[in-house]
Order: sequence, then C-alpha cells, then structure tokens
Amino acid sequence: MRDFLPQNRPLLILAPMQDITDLPFWRVMSRYGGPDVYYTEYFRVHRDSRPEKYILRSINENPTGKPVIAQMIGQDIDALQRTALELQKRNIAGIDLNLGCPAPIVCKKEAGGGLLRNPEKIDGILRELRACVHLQFTVKTRIGFDAPEEFPALLDLFRRHPIDALTVHGRTVREMYKPVLHHDAIERAARLMPCPVFANGNVACVESARQMIAITGARGLMIGRGAIRNPWLFDQIREAWSGEVQTRPTRADLRQYIEHLYEETRDPAMREAGLVGKMKKYLGYIAPGLGEDDAFWKELRPALTLRDLFAICDRHLASSETFPINCVTLS
Repeated sequence: MRDFLPQNRPLLILAPMQDITDLPFWRVMSRYGGPDVYYTEYFRVHRDSRPEKYILRSINENPTGKPVIAQMIGQDIDALQRTALELQKRNIAGIDLNLGCPAPIVCKKEAGGGLLRNPEKIDGILRELRACVHLQFTVKTRIGFDAPEEFPALLDLFRRHPIDALTVHGRTVREMYKPVLHHDAIERAARLMPCPVFANGNVACVESARQMIAITGARGLMIGRGAIRNPWLFDQIREAWSGEVQTRPTRADLRQYIEHLYEETRDPAMREAGLVGKMKKYLGYIAPGLGEDDAFWKELRPALTLRDLFAICDRHLASSETFPINCVTLS
C-alpha cells in the first residue's frame, strides 16, 4: 500500500459497508471526487462459497479508475485461500481480511470481529493467506472483542506477519458504533506496525480528519458513514491539506446528491416499499442534524412512498443555504 500513499496528505479510502457501498454507490462517489482507494463489500467465504456475482461487478465494472481492494470474511483457511486465488485473477490491487464486522450473525460463525476471540486461528489464517496473496494483503480490525485491553496482544500478532497495511477501527466489537473511539489504540498501531496504518471511525468532517491524523499519526483515513452523509468530504480533505478553498455545498446540492443516489441505486425490479427502504438506508446517515430538532429525519422516517419521501426532501433542501460541514455524531 505504500505505493498508493500521497506525499503530503493521508490516503483516503471508502470504508466497505455491506449492502450500502456497492457498485451503484461507487458510481455516485466518483461524481464527487471520491476516495483514492475503494474496498469492496466483503465476500462471504466458507467451504461451499463462490465469490458473489454482484460484488464481482464492483471489480469488473469499476467506474472510478481508482484501485480496488477485495475484502473477504470467513474463517475456513482452505476456502479463504481458494477465494483469494480466484479474486487475484480479477483487476484488483489487493486482498483484505475482515476482522472487524460486529454483526452478531457473523460473530457467531467465528468470522469478522468474532475471530478476535481466537488469536491462534487468526495467526494461521494470516500465515496461509500471506503465502498465497501476491498482491497487496491488508487487514481491517477492531481493537478487541470485549475490551480495548485485548489490542496489544492482537497488535503483536499482526506484527508477526508481513501484511501491507492495517486498518484499525478504534472500537471493540461489543462497542459496535458507540460514540466512544479509542484513539490511543490507533496511535499505538501507527507507532509500532512496520506497515502503514489507516484509521477508521468518527471521521465526518475536515476537522475530525485533522484531529484523527494529528492524534494517531495514521497514514490514511477509511471513511464510511461520514462519506455517505457528505460525498464532498474526500475532496474537502484534499483541499484542506493542500491549502485550497474548501468546497461548500448548498442544501440544494445535497438534494441533487440524493437524486443521484436514487437514480443510480434504484432497482427496477424492486417494489416501491423496497426502494423507499433502500433510500432510507442512505438518508439515515444524511438527514440527522438537519433542521431544528432533527425535523428533516423525523419527517422522513414514517414516509411510505417515494412521492412523500422526495416531497420532504424538497421542503427541507430547496435552498441555497450552505450545507453544514461541521461534524455530526453518526450512530
């Protein structure tokens, strides 16, 4: 990953979010500058698995012109090796192992964040994957399953393997997406790991990006929810680091972004209720904090039709008022 690192600013990465940061969303992001590197949604890997075709489309039809890292989740070593070899036949820059997903259904299968309870298993997986991955091999992890005190031992484990980058989400699995973020754990990783470390969690504006880099010394930022809320964020960070005047979108610009989301992500085969639900996935990150007492989001939540949903958007966003770029706590 060192070849991707910009000289005078952090590397900017779109965080993989299952069923959200898919190919259509990549198309939207590319309209707004987008990140430097894209990570796919995770490929679910088990004994009988084959790479999901809809995720492969993100690789095969990559509209961004930017490098792609294919992420895998699973705990079957043979299956992980098989999938890594198959994915490396595609136009990707590397393979990432997900050790961070906190979803209970994933953790029960001892995958994602659930693997953090079994360091010996992780050790074997990293050894075998590193042996078969000839591209970049990266890991995305949380700082422990139950408690932050688990992280030093996990970090020692990661240091034993020649991985090319480590992304650290500064929460434990049990902390899910609570506001607390353990910057000290990310700083420890950035100081001790021989590879670049990327920080993940709570970066929602330029100021929080500056603080994250200043506190942790990370070489890059992986941003998910903050980029969904503000697709201009990656360009704003680039502008801030280069000393340029920051892009200042208006509410009307935000309304157009929502229209782009709908145009790109709508599935013609999906019923209206499904389309409304999909848009609310995105709007759940966009709307909170807009309007007095969260008025925008409170009106949106009970909307059942596209007509009502977009009428609410029009009422709240049809103005040239600057869209606030201050940080909002995303939960």
